[in-house]
Amino acid sequence: MSSAALLDFLAAAERQDLGLHGLMVLRHGHVIAEGWWSPYEAARSHMLFSLSKSFAATAAGLAAAEGLLSLDDAVLSFFAEERPTPPDPNLCAMRVRHLLSMSTGHDQDTTGRLRGGGGDWVRTFLALPVEHAPGTHFVYNSGATYMVSAIVQKVTGQTVLDYLRPRLFGPLGIAQPTWESSPQGVSVGGWGLSIRTEDIARFGQLYLQKGVWQGERLLPEDWVAAATSKQVENGTDPDSDWAQGYGYQFWRCRHGAYRGDGAFGQFCVVLPDQDAVVAITAGSRDMGGILNLLWEHLLPAMGNAPLSGSPEAHGTLGQRLRSLSLPGPAGAASSPTAAQVSGKRYVFAPGDHNEPGIEAVAWDFGDNGCVVTIQDGRGEHRIKAGKEGWQPGTTAFRAQEAEPVAAWGAWADEATYVLNVCYAETPFIATLTGRFSEDTVELSLRQNVSFGPAERPPLMGRIAPQPPNLGE
Repeated sequence: MSSAALLDFLAAAERQDLGLHGLMVLRHGHVIAEGWWSPYEAARSHMLFSLSKSFAATAAGLAAAEGLLSLDDAVLSFFAEERPTPPDPNLCAMRVRHLLSMSTGHDQDTTGRLRGGGGDWVRTFLALPVEHAPGTHFVYNSGATYMVSAIVQKVTGQTVLDYLRPRLFGPLGIAQPTWESSPQGVSVGGWGLSIRTEDIARFGQLYLQKGVWQGERLLPEDWVAAATSKQVENGTDPDSDWAQGYGYQFWRCRHGAYRGDGAFGQFCVVLPDQDAVVAITAGSRDMGGILNLLWEHLLPAMGNAPLSGSPEAHGTLGQRLRSLSLPGPAGAASSPTAAQVSGKRYVFAPGDHNEPGIEAVAWDFGDNGCVVTIQDGRGEHRIKAGKEGWQPGTTAFRAQEAEPVAAWGAWADEATYVLNVCYAETPFIATLTGRFSEDTVELSLRQNVSFGPAERPPLMGRIAPQPPNLGE
């Protein structure tokens, strides 16, 4: 494959600000290009979001091969205790294959109602109205994938995560997968899996090889064929990669390809005609843009004719892949304002706009960067920011437990300090901007990608009064 084509792909992705975090390209079973945009690293897991669905479906395929279930089994047959009385006629007609092909008959995704109902997720799913006959109506439905996971757990006695360990994850060398669970202890299936970019590539290569890995059959060939074929229509736009048909938790693509994908640009793209796999992790606002660049730059370079590429381009590509890095905040490394505000604690009033619940923030500037301390209802959270590059660390500000981050700060102008915080095992990069003026600070919070608003209204903080010195 042409090194120049890969260089063009990288340049276009960065020019369009597509937010790539990791990339692996495999051809004829070999890795021909791989790179991670610092502070992201090859060894770290990355949240997959809906790319998890393809793994949950694989568990169902394996359970079917072991005779534990059939795709034609009625969904209600697994849940005698949770079934509503009387059951919806369309619910009675729903089969496992309808869950897998997103053709359950629901008018809309059920996930929000499962998560927001406060009860058992299976019972909630079964109680919902089914507006259409199963098999006749495509709706992307993460709740359906949860039900696949719940069925696999019913018939195996194990979560999907544990069931796949010896059958898929272990043989592929996926060493430390994690998967979120529902309150009932069921792997959520439709999202929640975290693995490395390389693990995504291995999964795609397994499917490309029709279920065989290193000479051993891990998946039935007929399952691979069915899962990656069009099982249901999902649109008529010939130019959309979301309207080429849907399989069993795999999307059909243009150009004869298929893929698993997840929010913000998590991709496992398999190109059978080119004997290629592309694995991508990202924090992107334009998933279609990533696929378009793949078709524009990489696909044409996957011909079968011998290459006559230049050694110079090959060397440039290797150097480029080794030096990938996300840009930090634009601005100066220092400002006279730093000395004036350093060590001061700014307090914020609670209110509707203060959704993060920030109570106080302090900036402590030093020779090597800044330590930002954020106080909320759970305690104090410190983030160490590099002065001229990404500084690794951990923080529990965003989550209940400490998670790996990397931070970089710069002065956008003399009175404005911008802090970028990359949550290194997620697609999320937060930007905290402090605009200082006398004894106040205006704090803005923005995120690169989000399921809701990416930017919050600014918060106004004031320097906390110094407590009296009782010793005087």
